[in-house]
Amino acid sequence: MTLDPRGPGAPFESLIDAPPGSGDALPPEFEAIYGGTWSIPPAGDRPYVYINFATSRDGRVSFSVPGHAGGGDVTGFDAHDRWLMGLLRARADAILMGDNTLRTEPGHLWTPDHIFPGDKEAFAELHNLEKRRSPTLLVFLSLKGDLPHDAAVFGADVDVVIATTRLGAETARNLKPTAAKVEVLELGDDVVDIVRLMTMLRSDYGIERLLCEGGPRVYGSLLAAGQVDDEFITLCPIMIGDSPDGPHCPSLIEGVRFAPGRAPQSHIASLRWSDNHLFLRSRYAF
Repeated sequence: MTLDPRGPGAPFESLIDAPPGSGDALPPEFEAIYGGTWSIPPAGDRPYVYINFATSRDGRVSFSVPGHAGGGDVTGFDAHDRWLMGLLRARADAILMGDNTLRTEPGHLWTPDHIFPGDKEAFAELHNLEKRRSPTLLVFLSLKGDLPHDAAVFGADVDVVIATTRLGAETARNLKPTAAKVEVLELGDDVVDIVRLMTMLRSDYGIERLLCEGGPRVYGSLLAAGQVDDEFITLCPIMIGDSPDGPHCPSLIEGVRFAPGRAPQSHIASLRWSDNHLFLRSRYAF
């Protein structure tokens, strides 16, 4: 198998790179574009979990404007960010999102080639080379189970898990997917038990690597439960702000608050640059 990724037009410029840890490194063809390595440690009782977000300089992740609520509007649809998203998806067995992420982008399919079609073949070859789950499992976190029935993902040939509450399970089981295979997991009365979800994904579905693409409440829940390993953040050269006069523009995490001395801390693993965008990877140790 020959890997021949084209990349986003120019390699990332590496500014900081900590010594690589143990685990599966990037193939050299992808290292040449990414500007370094990203080693993935083996899974334990739960999957290795990594997060991907784009934020404005003031830490906002969405304009919260209809038609402009996705991350692309934050990055300016930057090619390097989109290529990196494709890479992160290609190395995953499963992708986790909240139901609002699905409402915001109902036409999205969460595949590497959907976000960066120019390297469709290379991403598929990397996915197969690393022996990732195929098709990649899509996991939606939903308290009420009220996912949009007409979302494109339910008309695709993919496997979907809906992790929800007791009441949400009743609603979710009424979904009528036209092609997707959907399973509903009832994991709590009022909130979803995140630790149990991670354990089940590892033991029942064989998930070794899990990518979370949002939203902020899902990320907050994962952090509060100590279930995050790596964080990929694209720092974009814009300000968004927030105002009580309009829809709330969410920050990187929402729905949780950490006390002094108990806030999760990470250390910088790498920092890359391209066209005024900074690409930061940090690692947590809970």
